[in-house]
Amino acid sequence: MTPQLEEYILSHTDTEPELLSHINREVNLRLLYPRMCSGHLQGRVLTMLTAMIAPHNALEIGTYAGYSALCIAEGMPPGGHLDTVEIDDEMEDFIRHNFAQSPYSERITLHIGDAAEIVPQLQSTYDMAYLDADKRTYCETFRMVLPMIRKGGFIIVDNTLWDGKVTDPAEHDPQTEGIRHFNDMLTEMPEVSQVILPLRDGLTLVRVNP
Repeated sequence: MTPQLEEYILSHTDTEPELLSHINREVNLRLLYPRMCSGHLQGRVLTMLTAMIAPHNALEIGTYAGYSALCIAEGMPPGGHLDTVEIDDEMEDFIRHNFAQSPYSERITLHIGDAAEIVPQLQSTYDMAYLDADKRTYCETFRMVLPMIRKGGFIIVDNTLWDGKVTDPAEHDPQTEGIRHFNDMLTEMPEVSQVILPLRDGLTLVRVNP
């Protein structure tokens, strides 16, 4: 995508909310790996997809700065609730500060710790999940989350093209291999349907078949 085309797309997409724009700036100024923040276009896509799914209960694995969680919370119907899990405890104050400034903060519960330990304890059924955590363990994380999603529900998975590395035979780092295994795994699972959107770093939409 050319810079001109990207600018055109953003200029014809809903404006990034002021709080999210501020968080995006703070991420780029203060945090390592700012590309982990969803940003304007993907954030608006997340809000739109959430509004279409209209989940009463949603789960996010990988909170980072809280940007994507706020996008999901924004798209939820009144009374909706999001559980979001972040493994890095050093991010907690930054995340909670961001949530506290949002009118959607009451819809969000932040859990700090390893998702492999936290998620099984939630004992909830979800209408939607968003996965954006350790790429090396995408397969294991997906298998953990799948039984918690209702039939007909959705799982949205980020970074599934990984800067195009998934098609480069010279790339064998653990993250790239983890995403390749995950993408291959989905094609062999009859219980789900999936499509990869070439948005930013790749966004896979997965539907749990009824």
